[in-house]
Amino acid sequence: LPPDPELIAAVLAAVANDSRELVYRDEAMAKVIKLAQQIAGSDASVMVTGESGTGKEVLARYVHTRSARAKRPFISINCAAIPEHLLESELFGHEKGAFTGAVARRIGKFEEATGGTLLLDEISEMDVRLQSKLLRAIQERVIDRVGGTKPVPVDIRIIATSNRNLVDAVREGTFREDLLFRLNVVNLKIPPLRERPADILELAQHFVKKYAEANGVPLRPVSAEARRVLSANRWQGNVRELENTMHRAVLMAQGDEIGPDAIITPDGDRLDLA
Repeated sequence: LPPDPELIAAVLAAVANDSRELVYRDEAMAKVIKLAQQIAGSDASVMVTGESGTGKEVLARYVHTRSARAKRPFISINCAAIPEHLLESELFGHEKGAFTGAVARRIGKFEEATGGTLLLDEISEMDVRLQSKLLRAIQERVIDRVGGTKPVPVDIRIIATSNRNLVDAVREGTFREDLLFRLNVVNLKIPPLRERPADILELAQHFVKKYAEANGVPLRPVSAEARRVLSANRWQGNVRELENTMHRAVLMAQGDEIGPDAIITPDGDRLDLA
């Protein structure tokens, strides 16, 4: 840290300012947030479900920051982004010599998150074999490093996310039913953006302000016609798609307002309002 107390304060403020804040107005989303607030203080495992782009990780962080573990680590791992043969080591760590290339002991995400919260993003993509080891870790609060001979105790809260129907995955044999029961103590189901219409313009205004500041351009209001276009769109990519659209609109807009001509797809086409 820098020696100047004011600089230290600025660094800490920057770290604490998570830009992925919750912005909502729709009653459907308000119900989800109310439940999240109600269970945040517990240590119960939480399953956050919803379509891609709805903000599952943002809600998981919201739960963590309102829990007794808020000052401890929040560690996230995307189970779909890491190859199966590496995911076990990423989660549980490994001992030196456990496999070719393991030149030193490595601490996994479970140990990194001790005292705090571990987010297992897209848990449905985890291999069934590894699911059994995860179940043991959750049940007994101990993990085994790859190549290790002694169990390692961990103290964590588990939050998992999925954009798939895990009941169907259980029926298909790709997800363990007992693991689902362990993870799904509380389910926070985020509605798709098209089912929370009051959130569309609220989020759009938020992203306009965010990206105008980030790009050093004037903060322009969204015109009435542009608001109509935004409200009529289906938003298949949900909040993520809306955010990217408004970022483009901030950069493309001309004049005193953000008009419908600036509300375009990455290819420069007008939004599909079907």
